[in-house]
Amino acid sequence: IFFFDLRGYLLLEGALSAEEVAETNAILDEAASLKPGQWWGHVHAHWYGDNDGLNLQQIYEAGEPFEKLIDHPSWIDKVKCFVGGEGTFDWHHGPLFIDENFANFRAPGEAIGMHSGGHIGRQRSQFRVLNGRFHCGQINVLMALTNIGPGDGGTLIIPGSHKSNFVHPNLATYQTRGERAGEAPEGAVEVHMKAGDALLFVAAICHGSTKRTNPGQRRTVVYRYGPSWGNFRHNYHVSEDLLARLTPERRQIVRPRSAWPAETALT
Repeated sequence: IFFFDLRGYLLLEGALSAEEVAETNAILDEAASLKPGQWWGHVHAHWYGDNDGLNLQQIYEAGEPFEKLIDHPSWIDKVKCFVGGEGTFDWHHGPLFIDENFANFRAPGEAIGMHSGGHIGRQRSQFRVLNGRFHCGQINVLMALTNIGPGDGGTLIIPGSHKSNFVHPNLATYQTRGERAGEAPEGAVEVHMKAGDALLFVAAICHGSTKRTNPGQRRTVVYRYGPSWGNFRHNYHVSEDLLARLTPERRQIVRPRSAWPAETALT
């Protein structure tokens, strides 16, 4: 709690077992040739068009290894604590909602520029502590499925920037369309990870990545958690097939609420 509050992130070493890493990578091997716009079952190949790699959105639809990540014991209690709201209306439909989940493939030359920061004040990604309790709008869990060291396009974090009141003086030049996107601005640290490590961070923190210069591919999976009253970032929804397979606890996180039939709502 102290270091998350101070830095805005935690590195969870060995969060996934070697078996879990192998299972998820085996599934991703089957989807590695997808092109932006294509569907693979209920998984959608997606690209922002900014040289940040291919995203496989709704990756929890890709099989049991990804379903287990929804409430993985390595981070779920920490996520509940930092999103907060226990004992309040925020927990009326459950503790959490995943508003985006994807796998990312990043090749040589690809990166994502620096973005976010506490100065923005966005409610969806806010960092807030009141009376000793966290109320964070979004907690990201980024899982490394490959080793990420020097030259591999590691995640960049500016520790403490989730509390900043002012924009980084050179942030624009390091953003996705900036002339130095993929480089580390002053104050940033590059997080090196082993396959199976997970990086938990509040979305309000200023973050991005370095540009991958090594051959090969950087593979990560990101699940974004917020309060149960949230909604999807993109125009996706969870499939009925997945809902039928999930445990009640996981089902509540991916769909905290379901609509009443129209005739019921009118009575």
